[in-house]
Amino acid sequence: MRKGFTLVELLIVLAVIAALMSVATPLALNAVKNAKASQVAQNFRNIRVAFENYFNTEKSTPTDLDTLKNAGYLSSVPANFELSVSGPTGGEYTVTITYTGKDVDANKVRQNGLPEATETDAGLEYTFSVQKWW
Repeated sequence: MRKGFTLVELLIVLAVIAALMSVATPLALNAVKNAKASQVAQNFRNIRVAFENYFNTEKSTPTDLDTLKNAGYLSSVPANFELSVSGPTGGEYTVTITYTGKDVDANKVRQNGLPEATETDAGLEYTFSVQKWW
């Protein structure tokens, strides 16, 4: 008797592996999408904290993310993020952080702890206000 696998046995093993891959692939892709949404939500939070720290410590309004980075409030500027500031209206500034990347689902960002995120034509936006106290 010869030792080894027959062609039928090898084809059955390949079919089982293909079936397992067809189940695992969508799960892995969903995990990657959730991870990206979580990263975007965390970047929104980090930029907000950096802006508020700069605003209250330096007593001035940063105009872009590079200002926050150069002052040491952000370790790096995340890709596809922009900052805009309007105001003051009664001493209150409105700050909008925009994520211009098109690779994140807004609903997944909201589910990752940032329900205030809104989807616009420019991208995903997160708006908050800061009050001038000095």
